[in-house]
Amino acid sequence: MHLYCNSLTSYSRLKTREVNVGGLLLGNFHPVRVQTMTTTDTMDTIGTVEQTIRCIEAGAELVRITAPSKKEAENLQVIKDELHKRGYSVPLVADIHFTPNAAEVAARIVEKVRVNPGNYVDKKRFELIEYTDADYVEEIERIRTRFTPLVKICKEYGTAMRIGTNHGSLSDRIMSRYGDTPMGMVESAMEFLRIARDEAYHNIVLSMKSSNPQVMVQAYRLLVQQMDQEFGEIYPLHLGVTEAGDGEDGRIKSAIGIGTLLEDGIGDTIRVSLTEDPEFEIPVCKDLVSRYHGRERKPFGIGSLKATPPAITSLPYSPFQYKRRVTNAVSNIGAQQVPVVVADFMQKQAIKPEDLQAIGYTYDAPTDKWNISDGAADYIYTADHRIDFGLPGTIKVICNPDVWQQMDADNCFPLFQGIEYLDAKKRSPHINFIGIDTHAIDKVVRQNIFDAAAADPTAVFCFFSSSKHVMADVRCAMVYLMEHQIKTPVILCAESKGATADEQLIQFSTDTGALLLDGMGDGIWLMNDPAKMHNTKVSGRNYIAIDNNHRFLNSTSFSILQATRTRISKTEYISCPSCGRTLFDLQETTAKIRAVTNHLKGVKIAIMGCIVNGPGEMADADFGYVGSGPGKITLYKGKDVVKRNVDSDVAVGELIDLLKENGAWVETTS
Repeated sequence: MHLYCNSLTSYSRLKTREVNVGGLLLGNFHPVRVQTMTTTDTMDTIGTVEQTIRCIEAGAELVRITAPSKKEAENLQVIKDELHKRGYSVPLVADIHFTPNAAEVAARIVEKVRVNPGNYVDKKRFELIEYTDADYVEEIERIRTRFTPLVKICKEYGTAMRIGTNHGSLSDRIMSRYGDTPMGMVESAMEFLRIARDEAYHNIVLSMKSSNPQVMVQAYRLLVQQMDQEFGEIYPLHLGVTEAGDGEDGRIKSAIGIGTLLEDGIGDTIRVSLTEDPEFEIPVCKDLVSRYHGRERKPFGIGSLKATPPAITSLPYSPFQYKRRVTNAVSNIGAQQVPVVVADFMQKQAIKPEDLQAIGYTYDAPTDKWNISDGAADYIYTADHRIDFGLPGTIKVICNPDVWQQMDADNCFPLFQGIEYLDAKKRSPHINFIGIDTHAIDKVVRQNIFDAAAADPTAVFCFFSSSKHVMADVRCAMVYLMEHQIKTPVILCAESKGATADEQLIQFSTDTGALLLDGMGDGIWLMNDPAKMHNTKVSGRNYIAIDNNHRFLNSTSFSILQATRTRISKTEYISCPSCGRTLFDLQETTAKIRAVTNHLKGVKIAIMGCIVNGPGEMADADFGYVGSGPGKITLYKGKDVVKRNVDSDVAVGELIDLLKENGAWVETTS
């Protein structure tokens, strides 16, 4: 096995054990199953049943319901009976935190239980305790004593189990030995898995969830490697980015994390955690999974139409740790500079000053000045068209070579397509962009271009692929550059022909985000044909104004860079998807907080419905807003409680005061 997947050059599902969840089979090459979780109070039987039915009718193959105590666990039987009475038999999953006794009740009722090893036995107090080896073994035995009864019940009743690690709820014991790391997440799950295997219980699915896609992807890869090395087999994997948020950002963050793994054949069931009604998660899941229907198992990569590339058996980078590829600086591209954004105006026949407002530049005629936003594109591609007005100094133009030669401008640069670069009689003394189809280019031509670019301090590659397997194709080209120590910067180009905004967001996020997570890419360039989009609604929600396609592409570009933590241009929200434990209206509150804080560039705000993952996820946020009781909010700075039990009516104002006290607030400009 290649490090963590079957192949780095061809699509191939990872073989995992087969798990039976109430007759629904997971793993072992069965279809990737889609699931969601209810947001109703579990004691509201009819409300939970009706929401579950909406999820099933949207396409959910499993539905998870929270069981925070024995009474909710017992009510799962009533919910299950009512569903069966109405003709629905989709497997149910009980979500357990903190309460082993509730898990033991639920395991006798529903088809699957989910336990979180970070809080099933251990309690999180954010205490750093030094454990000797003997102490650590003693703690493991304590876990064995408390966890084994559940394992035996599941084995007796044929109940499946998910051992679901959350980055935000690693125990103090794991944190003390492994730190807040992907390896800590893996070991947290492996401790429980070893105990289950000792009882000859194997009906197990595992997950490694984080609100940070980079951490999440690295943890799953490490888990696969660890299981293969230790057991010689791999258990099915449930993929998800926890607390992804809502709208465009939630979809992009989820697609980057989940899609990166699906691209390499990893994943047996997925859940997209959005701060929206659960039935809206299912179409996003379906769009993610459908990308891999019918993918052929054949080698592809650089020059695949001309020659089959050798299999990649080792990598010149670590897939388990982030390190940006070393590149030369070409103007504002490459080296340690943030990735640039290219706005594609190829289909725009006549470009006017007001058109640039969609990509972050607003012209004020009375003062003859440009106002530039934090999400302003760095380059604009005009193809064969010219711009006949003065541009702001922070944006540069890319155009085709013939047009470039006609223009006498310091801010304009040519884009050569493949061999055009070698044949060009005239090149820019500053920047020369080179478009490379990493799928179709002839091997000899590719080598000649790469060699020439390596010796040219003005060269910048624009990699794209005409294959369906864009990410792996471009990754092959990146590996080639790294192995041959070619330090030419690369702009990642992706074109989507998706018919809906969801489909396009998923394709863009997966094709470029997966590479950015591994430190590859010095820029991003998204393209589409808006005329081919027949649906501008996203899962029933009009959160993107696709009447302005340039704004959509520009916003998506910056959101992908934000989600991969490669360029921060706006506020980041870590928002849980809500469930029966939620203590306030999460969607309404998230919208309210976003409305008053969305101008705070680089600030991370976590909005959590309850205490389960709240304090833990604060570790990845600057400030937190967490439900602590009905109508009560606790405010955090990092992992530290600042104010307890604030009335929800005034809590948003208290959050703003907290931001101000800590120098994180800036006044909006009119």
